[in-house]
Amino acid sequence: MTAPTASTAPTAPTASSAVTGPHADDVPGDWLAVHVFYAASPRPLLLQCVKPLVDDLTEEGLLAGYFFINYWLEGPHLRLRLRPRRAADAPVVRERAHAALAAFLRERPALYEVKAGFLAELYETLFTLEYTEDQRAEFLGPDGRMRLRPNNSFEDRLYEPEYGKYGGPGGVALAEWHFQHSSDLVVEAARGMNLHLRTVLLGLSAQLMMVMSGTFLKDDEALLAFLDRYHAFWDRAFNGTNYTTAQGYDRAYTEMGASLPERFRRIRDAVAQGGQDRLPAFLRGWAEHCTELRDRAEELTLRGELTFRAWDGSRDIRPTDPAHALPMLLSPYLHMTNNRLSMTIRDEAFLSYVLARALRDETAGKPNPAGAPAEGSADGTAAGDTPTGGRVPGGEG
Repeated sequence: MTAPTASTAPTAPTASSAVTGPHADDVPGDWLAVHVFYAASPRPLLLQCVKPLVDDLTEEGLLAGYFFINYWLEGPHLRLRLRPRRAADAPVVRERAHAALAAFLRERPALYEVKAGFLAELYETLFTLEYTEDQRAEFLGPDGRMRLRPNNSFEDRLYEPEYGKYGGPGGVALAEWHFQHSSDLVVEAARGMNLHLRTVLLGLSAQLMMVMSGTFLKDDEALLAFLDRYHAFWDRAFNGTNYTTAQGYDRAYTEMGASLPERFRRIRDAVAQGGQDRLPAFLRGWAEHCTELRDRAEELTLRGELTFRAWDGSRDIRPTDPAHALPMLLSPYLHMTNNRLSMTIRDEAFLSYVLARALRDETAGKPNPAGAPAEGSADGTAAGDTPTGGRVPGGEG
């Protein structure tokens, strides 16, 4: 087992680094990024280390924001993002984070080593699918396979926001605000729910997806087309692997029970009609947040402040109509919340199928043939074959 280690790398400069004068102390510092290589469930890492660290730094006035994502490149790890309250606070925030992580990894190390077996093959497949040959060269080990970082270690890394995916600086700032709320939600769910049970995890994700997608897309036809396209993307992106499969979808959907369409329709109607107070408390808070997120995204769009990069890098896309911009943002927002929940690619493909079919069945009053697609396609897909207008898998999020 490798002892906890850390290395230091610079954080990408942002506009805040150039601020001087009497108001410099009011501007948050640049984001710090730490990759924590931990080949185990992230639940204890989040609850016993990240959450207490963030709470303490916030209470002491040292932190302006945080979020996390899960990723697999160079081995399973949690990417922790911390934004110091002021640029001068960066050294102490980094030092406190390093101390907390080192202590946790000593006391609660992950015992599994990703060297062979299913996970090693899964990560190698993702590596081949998501990165070009030139991009892979940076991460190759002597054996020609993806290099694995030491388990139970952490490293400072460069924070590289995905401006093309989230709409430029304004869109990234909005995403970072949203990611903290999404991170808080997942931490609270991990604390109070039995997310180690697949049925609980899938049920929670499905409801969160329905709340967010229904808030962003009020029209049934647009929502159904979006869900079909979201499903098709995940299914097609990993075509040729067994990580997504339509086999068993129909049976699994049927086994969920006849009340499923009605339950999803109630959620859909509540968020579409502004009736969040009819939702359970946990979903109500999420719906209120999603409404504010949608409104902010609409404002940025109408002001012409969102600029997306086409998925193939060939051009910029500057939507001025929220009907175009919202689906482009909705896809990575959904995906990154599912990422924080540790949902799999197969889960995302399946749940988007379930949500679309449930809404169709409730609307039609009778079962829909398995896999029958909606006519048309989601708005906001002119950027390419993904539902986001940019690359969904991976990313700094």
